[in-house]
Amino acid sequence: MELIDRLFQCIMDARREDAKTLMVKAIAEMGYETALVSVLSPTLHLIGERWAADRISLAQGFVAGKVAEDFVTLGADHWSSLSSSTMGSRQSGRIAVIGNVEDDYHALGRSMVVSFLRLKGWEVHDLGCDVLAKEFVDQALSVGACVIGASAMMLTTARNITSIRKELDSRNLQGRIKLAVGGAVFNMRPELVAEVGGEGTAPSALLVPDLFERLRLLVTGHIGGHAVGQVAGPTQGLGALR
Repeated sequence: MELIDRLFQCIMDARREDAKTLMVKAIAEMGYETALVSVLSPTLHLIGERWAADRISLAQGFVAGKVAEDFVTLGADHWSSLSSSTMGSRQSGRIAVIGNVEDDYHALGRSMVVSFLRLKGWEVHDLGCDVLAKEFVDQALSVGACVIGASAMMLTTARNITSIRKELDSRNLQGRIKLAVGGAVFNMRPELVAEVGGEGTAPSALLVPDLFERLRLLVTGHIGGHAVGQVAGPTQGLGALR
């Protein structure tokens, strides 16, 4: 709890370098995966609660996103050590493309999703923020992805996901590429998933790999049906792909 409290305070005080120092220490002491699950994720859970209650500023939310990005960067050596799993990812079809939709710049949750998917053996192609529908689909086809993860925090940007749905449908890719959606707005309005053409969401980053796996199995035909509902579990932390 001490590391979580200290990291949280660093974010609240906009002390990004101090936060990075704490994360380096946590990784050295407990390993990257444990530090991710036991330190960073619960810290971001607290940030998410404060954000939902309108108790943190936009600037503090920005710092939280940058701290999450720093953590992912610190894991570069960890991802390199797992490079041998890339072939396994391709053989299993666990390849995904994720990004924030057009006009959305809330990178905090997306960074967490990238980490948790990679820890579960997925090859993830992160397109960043403000990604056009055509870019999502072109990249998914280029790398052989079976799932696109589209992140949007606000209702106004979530509606841009419909463009991705239309792009997939216009190319007759419904059976080859599934569309996962996420963000704070989907936690508050679950019915929005279907409205924008999504095929599943998850309320936290920890549960996104389960969602993506179920969508992958729909593509391979190992389970029936056409949509995957919201995966049960804790909220916040990431707000799915927020």
